[in-house]
Amino acid sequence: MELLDSIKRRRLSQKGLSSGKKRRTQADGPVASRLDRSTVLRYSVYGAFALLTAALAFHFATDSGSRPFSTALSSLLLVGMAVFLFEACHPKTARRNGHLFLIFCCLAVQLACVRLVTVMVDANSSLGEPFKLLLIPYAFAPMILSVLLRTNLGLYAVAGTTLLGAFLMPTEFVLPYLVMSVVCGLAAVLVTRQVRKRGRLLRAGFYVGGAAVLLACSFNIISLGSLIGGGMVEWQVLGIEIAAAFGIGLLTGMIVSGLLPMLESTFTLTTDISWLELSDLNHKLLRRMQLEAPGTFHHSMVVASLSEAAAEEIGANPMMCRVCSYFHDIGKLKKPAYFIENQGENNPHDSLTPTMSALVIIAHVKDGLDMAIKSKLNPRIIDVIREHHGDSLVYFFYRKAQEQRRVEEGKVQEGIENPEDVPEVNVKNFRYPGPTPQTRESGVISLADAVESASRSLRKPTPGKIRTLVDDIVFNRIKDGQLDNCGLTASDLRKTRDSFAKTLRSMMHSRIDYPKREKQSGDERDDPATAGSRVKNVVPVEELEKHRRRVAGDS
Repeated sequence: MELLDSIKRRRLSQKGLSSGKKRRTQADGPVASRLDRSTVLRYSVYGAFALLTAALAFHFATDSGSRPFSTALSSLLLVGMAVFLFEACHPKTARRNGHLFLIFCCLAVQLACVRLVTVMVDANSSLGEPFKLLLIPYAFAPMILSVLLRTNLGLYAVAGTTLLGAFLMPTEFVLPYLVMSVVCGLAAVLVTRQVRKRGRLLRAGFYVGGAAVLLACSFNIISLGSLIGGGMVEWQVLGIEIAAAFGIGLLTGMIVSGLLPMLESTFTLTTDISWLELSDLNHKLLRRMQLEAPGTFHHSMVVASLSEAAAEEIGANPMMCRVCSYFHDIGKLKKPAYFIENQGENNPHDSLTPTMSALVIIAHVKDGLDMAIKSKLNPRIIDVIREHHGDSLVYFFYRKAQEQRRVEEGKVQEGIENPEDVPEVNVKNFRYPGPTPQTRESGVISLADAVESASRSLRKPTPGKIRTLVDDIVFNRIKDGQLDNCGLTASDLRKTRDSFAKTLRSMMHSRIDYPKREKQSGDERDDPATAGSRVKNVVPVEELEKHRRRVAGDS
């Protein structure tokens, strides 16, 4: 296919119809996309996880002298229930094999660690039985899934690792394991609900370690009673046990912090930590925008504020909205003077036909995609650049083209022009290529972009005018079908309209008209009474001289 495309470009360039270059495209990988949605692959992941869990349970039951087949069968039934609940509660995530593999791989790693700790303690005579509970990384899977995906998937990991891990623990440790796994997992999930700094992961590890120590003491796994009248040996054992429980929690936070960048890159996920790093305004494209297209830069900043506030209200990702808004119009850097926010006295569109003007305006989306792919921006940013105008109509130039056509038709009726000279007005030439917004964040940014642009035309803005403008734009977008695929509900749109109106009111409010100081006439300046009132707080020169002499005499 690539060879055929190159041959076609070469033939067109020989005819003078092409430059021989090809616009950059995002490497979305159709094969990878099909694999990500494959039903066979999805159930293969389920089957592999079930077999691994059964194998771990079988191995543990064999070593402990229990019934291995019965234990393995029970674990398989529990895995089946877990898969059913996952499909029912998280249908969208279940259709993404990449996310599915990440979830069950994290669960499998933590369960393998539980079994590994048990085997290691049994093999090392210097380690006591309590270390079977103290060395388990309870927060590994919940912390990763809570940060990378969502909080509810972190809670799912807590439930899954707790119930399945119980099949890998000795009978006397089952109850302490259940309690410690639940409490430590919940602590990790709650602390990592909104992580914007990597230090928050270390804090989560600190809390998990502290919870593990307290629970171990409450279950007498760490025996504090032996310290009464105990010697140096008892104190050393106590210190090692506390250090083990606390250190494993802290070490888990450090390991997760180190794994996050690799996992984000592998599974095309972006955490709030990465969004915060991407919000740096010193990026080379944003620096260019500040210098070459300052009007577009200011427009992007306002769109970022509008979309971030609205995303907070509807429960979307505010950091993603802010960062994507910064870059959504980078395509205007190709021809900044053709966009009204960057224009001075001269308008280049005055010398172009409406159709050509529309092509220049529409091209900023494709130019933005080209620049974003070249700069290797985040795939979410690239999606927003592609979707923020959807397939909407460039109405101003479309209406201008229709007016010109009516003028030409009038000349034809008067016999001045030929009918062949009347230009055709095809609505397809005035529409953006699309697609329409596919996510809630992209839909919010699309609306914020339109609202900010339209708000510049308001003269003497009032709360009523601002609200009417916002409602008209949102309803027109709904009517045009631009929000059909982004997942925004009627409640979300109402909250978004309210947020836009509130933010715009705070940005466009009028200031107090301070009265100007009246100029004094010459007579007033010469009047001794007036002059005295003006300088009543000024110390006379004679008094200053007397004070200086007095100070000199005292010294």
